Formats: sequence, C-alpha cells, structure tokens
Amino acid sequence: MTRVLQAGRKEPQSGVTRSVVVFLHGYGANGADLLGLADPLAEHLPDTLFVAPDAPEGIPGMPMGRQWFPIPWIDGSSEEESERGMMAAVEDLNAFLDALMVDEDVMPEQVVLFGFSQGTMMALHVAPRREDAVAGVVAFSGRLLRPEMLADEVVSRPPVLLVHGDQDDVVPPQSLPQAAEALQEAGWQDVFAHIMKGTAHGIAPDGLSVALAFMRDKLSL
Repeated sequence: MTRVLQAGRKEPQSGVTRSVVVFLHGYGANGADLLGLADPLAEHLPDTLFVAPDAPEGIPGMPMGRQWFPIPWIDGSSEEESERGMMAAVEDLNAFLDALMVDEDVMPEQVVLFGFSQGTMMALHVAPRREDAVAGVVAFSGRLLRPEMLADEVVSRPPVLLVHGDQDDVVPPQSLPQAAEALQEAGWQDVFAHIMKGTAHGIAPDGLSVALAFMRDKLSL
C-alpha cells in the first residue's frame, strides 16, 4: 500500500499551469529545502507549477529531516532495509506522479523531475521505468542506482541532465560519468552533463542556469 506524500507547491506566475517541475530533495532535508529554487526559476518559467513532496520516511533524531530510503553507511541500516525502503519509496513516488498529472491535467511530456542527491537517485531510477517518458530529468549531485540493471528494466528514455560539483565530498564526482556511461549503454540519446567547478555537495548558480536552459528546451518554452 502506497503512502501519500505531502507536498509544498508554488503556483505558476501566470496563473495557468502548462508544465510542472517536481523537486525531489536529498537525505535529511524535506520538500521545502528545494522549493526555494522556484523563486529564481519562476520568472523564466511563468506557466510552471513547482511541487516539492516530502520523502515518505522520517529520520530518528532529525525532527524535520526526511529520507526516501535508509542509507546503511550513514544510519547503520542493513542493505536489505535500504533495498526495501527504496522499492517502497519508488511505489510512493510513482503514485504521487500519477495523481499529480490527473489533478493538474498535464501529460508526462509536460513534467520535469528535478532531483538533488538522494532525490536524484530516485528520479534516475523512477523515470526510466515509467511507461510514458517525462519531459526530462535534472539530476544534481546524485548517482544512478543499479546501473547494471538499467538496460533490462528501461521502459522510456527521457532526456537527462547530469550536474555535479567537482569538490563534492558526499557523493563522489565520478558518479556523473558513471551514470552517463550506463545511460548511453542502455540506449539513451539525450544525456547532457555539466560540472560545477569549485562546488561541493550543493547547487551552484551556473548549475542552476544550465538546468533552467535544459528545462525550457525540453518543456518547449
């Protein structure tokens, strides 16, 4: 049984929803963490609704922190608990996206998944396994889970933008070329990459500018 994800939202500046950006936050954060990015993006995407769901699980000792799934080397959970948590979160996110598209009357090609860190891991896992391709995936500072299984499990191949800081000490920068290689081996045509120079585990202005250009292009704005 899927869990209903609670989500913050920022309505389109124009008052008309022609596209949706879904922010998927990182481990220990919550939806509000990324929803602030809607402010600098909204003026360039006036017909876009920004939605930021909270991950389904709380984290012990972190009252405001949420997780999509446990991370063994951080919280001491087992690989089995992590795997079980991830698969449950995948179902939750798919249900959330299905309901969102019905409620907002948008098609998959009008939706971008914008992930950061663990949210990127979710976006890169969920999007290729959905029947209808979303407009694109913006993947900041994360990695591709189970790259060896992608070719066998892929259903759709939405355009992907991979962005990573070259000083990231949380998720290694080499995760970007590893993800790009796995995507291309699984038949992707549209894989783009941007390295944020001098940036640690975060989103720098140059990365956000590249993401904006990618979203405007893929949403045909």
